Order: sequence, then structure tokens, then C-alpha cells
Amino acid sequence: MVLYINTFPTVDHHHHREQHLPLYKVNMARAAETASFKFNHTMIRVRDPKVSLQFYTEILGMELISKGEFSDFTLYFLGYDHSDGKATTEEKEKGRFSREGVLELTHNHGTENNPEFKGYASGNSDPGKGFGHIAIAVDDVEAACERFEKLGVMFKKRPSDGKMRHIAFILDPDGYWIEIVPSNLSLSS
Repeated sequence: MVLYINTFPTVDHHHHREQHLPLYKVNMARAAETASFKFNHTMIRVRDPKVSLQFYTEILGMELISKGEFSDFTLYFLGYDHSDGKATTEEKEKGRFSREGVLELTHNHGTENNPEFKGYASGNSDPGKGFGHIAIAVDDVEAACERFEKLGVMFKKRPSDGKMRHIAFILDPDGYWIEIVPSNLSLSS
């Protein structure tokens, strides 16, 4: 089976209609050349790293894996420790790019103290729709949401809101959406 992905519209001037041209043609079977590929991390920009790090470590239970400091910006890599505490700090840092499910927070220096800074687009409002959310799987969505409530976390959607009663959305300090899903969620149920 062949799948065409990342199509873009173009105008067929001869027939005066829009058509979509494929950018990539891929075979659906995983090729040997991609067998080692992993989804490593996604990056979001944050205004104040102290506030964001506190949220992601204390509220969501992630840990800081590594940090990269540069003249104009600092990168913070966070994730969950699934080594049962056996991995050393050095092992975690060295393994940063070989693991999956890492969140990179990028702080452009000076945004935290700039009264003119309006914040970053969360991806869920105009202008700038595109990026939607990250998701965290938990054993018990209700219990997690009760904890978030006690900690003063802002909600976009509680489990009792709307039709999808098994999920929630919370907001991080920069307004990014974080979906809270049950770890046993099945899309067919």
C-alpha cells in the first residue's frame, strides 16, 4: 500500500482548478532504514522557565533530564523516569536523544521580565492555529483532576464537561493545552 502525505494545494492553470500534489510517497511497511527511528521530543517556548519548570516537575511529575544554556536562550528537557530510579543523572542526560516522550521547553532570555511581551500562541486560537496539545496518560483521570484542582491548575475542560467524559484538558503557565487521558483508553470504546 502507498500513502501520500503532506500534500499542498496548487492551481492547475490549464484546467482552472486546484489540485493537491504529493510531497512524499511512502510505503506503509516500516522500512529497514527507519526501523531505529523514534519520536523523541516536541518543543514549546515558555515565558518564564522557573514557573514552567515548577509546573511540569511538581504538578505533572516530570523530571529535568538535561539543560542546555546558550547566550540568547536556554533549553530544558523533561520527561518521566521509567527506570525505577536506577538510571543515574549522567545516564539520563546521555540518553536524552535515545528515549521517547521528551518535552523540550525553550526559554528566550528576557521574556520573563519584558512587560511588552504578549506570550506565545498556544496553537489553539487565531492567529496561529496549528499545534493543539500534548497528552499525559494517567491511571485515574478523576483522581488526577482532583489533585490538579487542589493545586490551583487551570482547566480548559474537566471530565464532567462535554461529551468526552473520560478526558480532561488543563493549561500550563503559558496557556498550552495538556490533555489528560486514561492510560487504558481505547478509541473504539
